[in-house]
Amino acid sequence: MKAVDLHTHSNKSDGSYSPAALVDYAVSKGLRAVALTDHDTTDGLAEAVARAEELRLPGKPSVEVVPGIEFSTKLDDQDVHIVGLYISYDAPAFGAKLKEFVDSRTERNIKMCRNLQGAGIDITYEKLQARNPDAVITRAHYASFLLEEGYVKSRQDAFAKYLGDHTKYFVPREKVTPAQAVELILHAGGIPVLAHPPLYHMGRERLDRLVASLKNDGLMGIEALYSTYTNQDERDMLRLAKKYDLLLSGGSDFHGTNKPNLDLGVGFGKLFVPEGFLTAMKQALQEKNEKKG
Repeated sequence: MKAVDLHTHSNKSDGSYSPAALVDYAVSKGLRAVALTDHDTTDGLAEAVARAEELRLPGKPSVEVVPGIEFSTKLDDQDVHIVGLYISYDAPAFGAKLKEFVDSRTERNIKMCRNLQGAGIDITYEKLQARNPDAVITRAHYASFLLEEGYVKSRQDAFAKYLGDHTKYFVPREKVTPAQAVELILHAGGIPVLAHPPLYHMGRERLDRLVASLKNDGLMGIEALYSTYTNQDERDMLRLAKKYDLLLSGGSDFHGTNKPNLDLGVGFGKLFVPEGFLTAMKQALQEKNEKKG
């Protein structure tokens, strides 16, 4: 059985690989499928899908590209990420909603640049855009800028001094709720998946309540396998999946050189997401569409 990777990022958000290069790398790694799930944007999906089509020529290996997205949502003061898989990313209503997210990010980024200018840093939003054309600007891009310009000695230093949630330069942005993200993904014909729940450090009872609530909203899957999970994390995720009848998903959260030592398909070396996860998702989508028909 081949592996799949259902959580990756390109340079259209905060990864370092172009969408096409990501597909090429997935082929070289022998993956059965790769999902491109950039933060709050689908800008790289057409390129990734087109590259996969090019590689389907006779005699050439290929890989299935799963159209996806990762929504950054907020529940009270808690960041919660919702991944959408097999979304109809070219649907007009979906695109209109995404534009709202991008506009919200832009306003936040302009304010953050002003704050950093007050700290004596020669930075503007336009400079960030010029260095990262066509990308959704995230704090990872700020960290790269600060490091390259010599303001910090490491990316960790950048977050500790300037970019972290608790620094005086940080500007939170308006975020959708997890329930809203689930609803949007469902309307786009996709599978909403709760991403890397152990990273939220909620505690078992609070996480259980979150999953139960999102299940009522239409949540269909949970990331049962992830690069940083412990064996106990995996057991906990499998327990939640069974309790709430959720599909299993998994991925590396690959960002290229922006997350050193974390590789596509294998995470930090031990990750293996079986293609059976994807088979079950396709079956669930087929059954869902048959009920609609």
